[in-house]
Amino acid sequence: MSTATVTGFLAALEDLDIDRALTYADPEIVYQNVPLPPARGIKAFERQMRAMARYGTGFEARVHNIAADGGTVLTERTDALVIGSWRAEFWVCGTFEVRDGKIVLWRDYFDWPTVIAASVKGLLRAALAGPRRQSAKA
Repeated sequence: MSTATVTGFLAALEDLDIDRALTYADPEIVYQNVPLPPARGIKAFERQMRAMARYGTGFEARVHNIAADGGTVLTERTDALVIGSWRAEFWVCGTFEVRDGKIVLWRDYFDWPTVIAASVKGLLRAALAGPRRQSAKA
């Protein structure tokens, strides 16, 4: 049951359906990308998720491994953030705590240098794709 909650939640985020994603969150949810400070409570969490959907044009969470022990769900994923033609993919390990079918904790761990490198790679790809698209239209 706990893994179904997490995979359903991630699927809602992939659809950028924040209203649906929020149905999986407990009112007291704690969300943290380590080492950044956590967002505490549904309002702070919702602000972050809506900002992702407002500025982002896509999100993917390819789950490679998922394991549960009671209400604790561990995921090993490759996440992709997309904004227009910019795309950054990076490895993420996530810990979810699920209680009564709701996520009370979501904590992601990733390597910041890898995220920065993926972001730069995405910028280069987007910059190179721009002139190709324009010359194809001409």
